[in-house]
Parts: sequence; C-alpha cells; structure tokens
Amino acid sequence: MADDGRVIPPGGTIGIVGGGQLGRMAALAAAPLGYRCHIFCPDADSPAEQVADKATVAPYDDAEALDRFAAEVDVITYEFENLPTEAFARMGRKAPVRPHWRCLETTQHRVTEKDFINAQGIGTAPYRLVRGPDELAAALEAIGTPAVLKTTRLGYDGKGQVGIEPGDDPAEAWAAMNGDEGVLEGFVDFRCEVSAIIARGLDGKTAAFDVVENRHANHILATTTAPASISGDLARDAQAMAATLADALDLVGLLAVEMFVTTDDRLLVNELAARPHNSGHWSIDACHASQFEQFVRAVCGLPLGDPARHSDAVMTNLLGDDVDQWQTMVADPNAHLHLYGKAEARPGRKMGHVTRVNPIAE
Repeated sequence: MADDGRVIPPGGTIGIVGGGQLGRMAALAAAPLGYRCHIFCPDADSPAEQVADKATVAPYDDAEALDRFAAEVDVITYEFENLPTEAFARMGRKAPVRPHWRCLETTQHRVTEKDFINAQGIGTAPYRLVRGPDELAAALEAIGTPAVLKTTRLGYDGKGQVGIEPGDDPAEAWAAMNGDEGVLEGFVDFRCEVSAIIARGLDGKTAAFDVVENRHANHILATTTAPASISGDLARDAQAMAATLADALDLVGLLAVEMFVTTDDRLLVNELAARPHNSGHWSIDACHASQFEQFVRAVCGLPLGDPARHSDAVMTNLLGDDVDQWQTMVADPNAHLHLYGKAEARPGRKMGHVTRVNPIAE
C-alpha cells in the first residue's frame, strides 16, 4: 500500500525492525505516548525486545515472518541501515513504512548517499567509486593521499575502513578492505566533527535539535557535547542543510547529519542516518522532547515536540568494560545512566551511555 498519510493514534502498535539500543530507547519513548511496540529481530532477548510489548524473532529475509509482522502493526520503522530494502517494499503493502524504504536505499550505500547530498548543492569530501585495485590506484592519482577507503555498504564504527598514506600499495589496501566495491574519500582538514539532527513530520514541518560536537576514539563515537563549540551562524547553516536533505528525501521520521567543520569554517557532510543516532542520546536528559520522542511522534503522524535544550550536556558512550563503572555513575547526581541490557561486554561494544547535564541558567 502507498502511505496514505494516516495518523496512528495512541493505542496503536509501532513495528520496529532491528532489536538494538536505538529500538530499545524508541520503545521506551513510545510507551508514555500510549503506543505499543513490536520488534522484528533475528536475535532473541535483544535490547529492544526486553522493553517491548511483542517480538518476532526471525531472519530479515523471512517472507512469511515479515508478512505476519506487517499485518500486526499500524506503522513500520527501522533502527539501523543495514537491512534489505526488499523486505520493506514487501511490508509496505500491508502498513506504511516511515521513513519510506527509499530513504533507506539512499543512506545505506555510501556513493548513492554522497551523490544525493551533492545533488542538493551540499558539499562532501572528494570521493570516487572503486571496484578493484586498478580503479583504486587511478582514484588515488585523482584524489591524492592521505585518503580513506571504505566499503560502500555495511560499514559502521570503523568497520570496513582502511586509511591510505603516501606510498601505500593500492592492492594491499584493497585486500584489507575485504569487499567487492568501495569508495575512496579524500582527506578533509577539519577542526571538529558535528551532528545536526532534525525531525520531519507527515505535514512536512521540521524541528531541529541544537548542533552538537562529536569526538571519536578508534572510529567509534566516544563523547558528544551539546552545544557544539561553533558560531551561531555555522550552527544555523548546519540545521538548514539537515532540513534541505530531509525535505529532498521526503522523509517522515528523523535524520541525523554528520558533518566536518573545516579549518576555514566550511561544512562538509560525512554521513546520513535516517533514524535516531548515537550523537542524539544526550537529548533524553537535556531537551524538552528527546530524539526518540520526536521519532515516535513523526512516524505516528503526531505534531512534533519541542527540541529546545534546557541543559548543556556531555554524553559519553560506555564501551566494553566501561560499563563495570556503573556504581560510580549512579552515585553522581548529575549523571544519567542508560544501560542497554546486553549480556556480554566486548571491546568496542556499546553497552550503554551516561549523560552529565548542567541546567542553563534562566
């Protein structure tokens, strides 16, 4: 079925594809608004299933399970990109998919995503699609080094990425990427990385969160600081870019836009995510309406909430054994601890986050 633009009233069921922490926090935000959540995930006892009304445990390409799931929910959404668009096209015949699966199709392939961004008149790092070591060598001649080679699909948190320095062997870099198709991205001389997150409703209205500053460790987000230490004009430009991209996607839901702030104060978009984002977790404790509440409101067709920040905040990811310090964190009155219910702590695995807030003086 085509999305008929219907509002899903409280009491309805939101179908969330993906069982990770983003689905968990979306389900927690849905409950106060009166919604049930049904999770579709191949793993039993997923973080999202633990707080949801119901779960379907099946592979993402199980047609029979997808049909049953779609028939039991009022609207379908997703909490990460690495999902088969065919599954959403199939489910969309039974219930509206928000954001539309074409948004997923655009954002899950790095070259398609960058082509789309550039088509809106918004800059990115220089890039080339490459399908083998010879094409990589030619791309390196055009773009130069240092550069980074990434898989076009499935990479996140530094997975499927290879840095290339002057003199490195293209064949070795290609083998290290371990994929059939890649994108070579040129070096960007940047002073910080920021995120702009915007919600867009069924009526096309948007509401943007304050722009935040991100710091990474080993290619994984370590901390997010709200607000970012950039000028007001640059922050407004970042929000305007996010709105342009959300409109161009005809998105209903949430869009996170990761950007580089160059040393000469230009904004270059790095990646998009048509869903809640790690760099928006601070909003749970520091905004009138969190990114997860906005996500629920948007996909259900409700008016958007107020994303205004009532506190400054620093969000820190708890990776691997960091979670063992939970007792110290819960003893800190300014620290808000969020644990994801994952049974095993592995190096680099996101086990939770803690947000420390500082209310804005009136």
